[in-house]
Parts: sequence; C-alpha cells; structure tokens
Amino acid sequence: MFNIFLIVIFLCLGIVFQRFRFLPDNLAHNLNRYLIYVVLPALALLYLPKIELVPELALPVASAWISFGLSWLIFGILGKKLKWGNSITGCLVITSGLANTSFVGFPIVQALYGDEGVKVALLIDQAGSFIIVSSIAVIVASIYSVEKKRKRDITKKILTFPPFLFFLIAIAMNISGFEISGNMETLLRMIAATLTPVALTAVGLQVKISPDAYKSKFLWFGLGYKLLFIPLTILILFKFIFKLDGLMLQVSVIEAAMAPMITGSIIAITHHLEPKLASLMVGVGIPLSFLTIGIWYFILA
Repeated sequence: MFNIFLIVIFLCLGIVFQRFRFLPDNLAHNLNRYLIYVVLPALALLYLPKIELVPELALPVASAWISFGLSWLIFGILGKKLKWGNSITGCLVITSGLANTSFVGFPIVQALYGDEGVKVALLIDQAGSFIIVSSIAVIVASIYSVEKKRKRDITKKILTFPPFLFFLIAIAMNISGFEISGNMETLLRMIAATLTPVALTAVGLQVKISPDAYKSKFLWFGLGYKLLFIPLTILILFKFIFKLDGLMLQVSVIEAAMAPMITGSIIAITHHLEPKLASLMVGVGIPLSFLTIGIWYFILA
C-alpha cells in the first residue's frame, strides 16, 4: 500500500512541477533519457538473468502483440466503415494498441507484485511493447500518414536501442547461467530503486489535460478499448482458454490494462495523426488508469 501511495505522490509531484518556471523545459525529456539509457538496462541485468525461462512466459509476451493486433483490426475496420479518416484511425490504432508497460507499468507492477512481477513485466515490455513501438507502430503510422519510413531505419532503431541491447545481453546471461552479484548487484539495485520516483515524476511532467478533453467520442473509444476491453480479453483468453494462472496471469492483465504509451503518442504526433487526440489519450488515460487498474487488481486477487 505504501508503494501505491508513493506512485500517486510522484505523479502529482510531476504535475505540480509543470507550474515551476525555473525548471528547465527539457526536464521530462532528460528524465526519460535517464530511464531509457540507465534504469531500464539496469533492470534487465538485475532481473532477467534470474528468470526461469519456461514456455508459459510466451503468453505474457504475446499479450502485448495481441493488444496491438486487435487494435489495428478493430479500429481499422471501424475507421473504414464509419469513415473516420486515416488520421483518426491511425492515431487510435497506435495509442490504443500500445500500453505504458515500462515507465508506468514497472512501478505499479513492483508495488503490487514485487520483484517477481517485475521480471515478467520486463519480458512483456522488451519482447513485446518495445519491439512493436519501434517497428510495427512506425509502419502503421507510415501507412496512415503521408510520411514513409525505410525498413533499414526501423531495423537500425531496434538494434541500437540500449534497453533492447541489454535485454539481449541479459537473456544470454540467463541461458549461460551467469548472474551479477556483489558490489555490481548492489549498484544495480540502487539504480533500480530510482525507477518509481523518476518515472512517475517524468510522466506527471508530461500529462496535459485540456478543458474540452472529455468531449471527444474518439477519446472514449480509445480508452474504452485500452483500459477495459483489452485487459478483459487477455483475462478471458489466458485464464479460460490457455489455463494460465498465478503471477503470470495477473501481470499480463495488469500490464495490458496500463494507460496508452507516451512513446506511441509521440509517434502518432510526429506523423501528424490527430496530435490533439494522441495527447489526450495519454493525458486523460494515465490518471484514469489508476482507477481502472485498481479495479482489475481486485478482480484478479
């Protein structure tokens, strides 16, 4: 309970910091860079070598791919039938299909399920969400916008992204049976401890909600899919069809229930796919997700 309290505190702190003019304008950007280049690699090295790689782990990873695939299918069909236009359709596919499985997901999973939960969440994020946002989401954005992205650029982005490189290193360590210990493990744990305060402060700094935010029907289509429909789908699919239970089921559903990913929103914005709607999906989705995630947690308990 104390960890949940800390999450709310640091999120609110980041929102309050938006009003402090003396803070640098790029503070959120720099905090995000610290998370990407320092914290996420540290988490990979700390937790992934200790995971027992079993076939059941493929299902949690698949949850991220299922979420994006269904988003593309559902909003692609609705957009065409209801004549929404490529801009709205592309925006909803990307922002609804990608969950904030790292910056928001890791602190919440750690608070709810501890380090064992983070190990599963790391796999979902690195082998699922990250690869999707770095490749397929960019392809979708190119399809629905006038801009084009070369395959070579997409591949280079994936292979040179630090968290993904350390994900591969950590998996290799796991396979070879090598684990970090001693002073290095202590250092990694100190870095990992900064995840919650830094990540949630950075998210708070980037949350923007305009007065007319609640008037958009497309916002509620997107958030309805993201916060309610897809976690329910994952729960039914994994529990009753694939017979998954315990921690892996719980983390899979909770990660699927996370708010839209900030990076996904940025991809939509940079490709001119309804920038206002993309911002609202994150700005409204993150605060609202704290309520819906609490509901999912009690359903899973």
